[in-house]
Amino acid sequence: MRNTLQRRQLIQALGALAALPALTRHAWAQAVTWPSKPVRLVVPFTPGGTTDFVTRLVGVELGKVLGQPVVVENKPGAGTVIGVDSVAKGPADGSAFVTVANSFTANPTLVKKLPYDTVKDLRPVALMGMSEHVLATHPGSGLKNIADLRNLARSKPGSLSYASFGAGTSAHLSGELLKQQMGIDLVHVPYKGQGPALADLLGGQVTVMFGNWPEFRGHIQSGKLVALGMATARRSAYAPDVPTLAEQGVPIESNSWNGLLAPAGTPDAIVQRMNAEVNKALASPAVTEAFQKGGIASLSGTPEQFAAFIQSEMAKYAEVIRRGNITIDG
Repeated sequence: MRNTLQRRQLIQALGALAALPALTRHAWAQAVTWPSKPVRLVVPFTPGGTTDFVTRLVGVELGKVLGQPVVVENKPGAGTVIGVDSVAKGPADGSAFVTVANSFTANPTLVKKLPYDTVKDLRPVALMGMSEHVLATHPGSGLKNIADLRNLARSKPGSLSYASFGAGTSAHLSGELLKQQMGIDLVHVPYKGQGPALADLLGGQVTVMFGNWPEFRGHIQSGKLVALGMATARRSAYAPDVPTLAEQGVPIESNSWNGLLAPAGTPDAIVQRMNAEVNKALASPAVTEAFQKGGIASLSGTPEQFAAFIQSEMAKYAEVIRRGNITIDG
């Protein structure tokens, strides 16, 4: 039985290697023998959000082919800095990866003293998914659209609030853009992840929030939340009946993407094999079906494409943060 399992793992490894660039003999050996121990996927958010969902979904598929347990570990705090730092400073042997989101590319500008270097201490492995954002409120607010929000905010300056997944997250920066474009005053209330933020939005403790459509859809359809607009360039295929913010005069595009990083010193062969396995997982029937049901777009590609994407996102958020003079205490 053990020999059969080892042969199966070797065949799977060889299949993954077929799609990779030419490797040295040492690198080939690394890719074939990796992993020799359990693999951790660190999620720097609380459980329950889209990044956590995507990581666990992909992790299940990875566990089927890597021949070792794949363990998802939630390590939230400090706008994802704690979780990211734990992997950046960990062993570069393919035993740990971290799933990052938009905040990873905002933090270099937003956080004055990051404990890691965004570019030098971590290396991109694979993009995974993207969720569109909806701006929503609780029924008790009485708001139905953007005009209502503008009127109420101007009549009660400083009394309305917006929640985010944490300082520097896409929900935070989109909230600041909303304030800038509408000329209104909203108080930022950061949380350690989308789950607790959503709970307080449902409870009426905060006024509005940009959130991932997959987690908000059911609450909007049941009437527990009111959609003020989709933060998309055009009507979303997942929510065709919800007007965009742009249609209402506030052209904001916002989303949550996620991707996998490894410590900088992780061997190329391991990064390339992990990339190949993640892309296979994204194309698997189980993940494809779950993404379609959840309203999540697949963002498969190469490590190099992910690296270029990170650079473009860093530049985009740097401009938003500097223009709005946004601080980590936001």
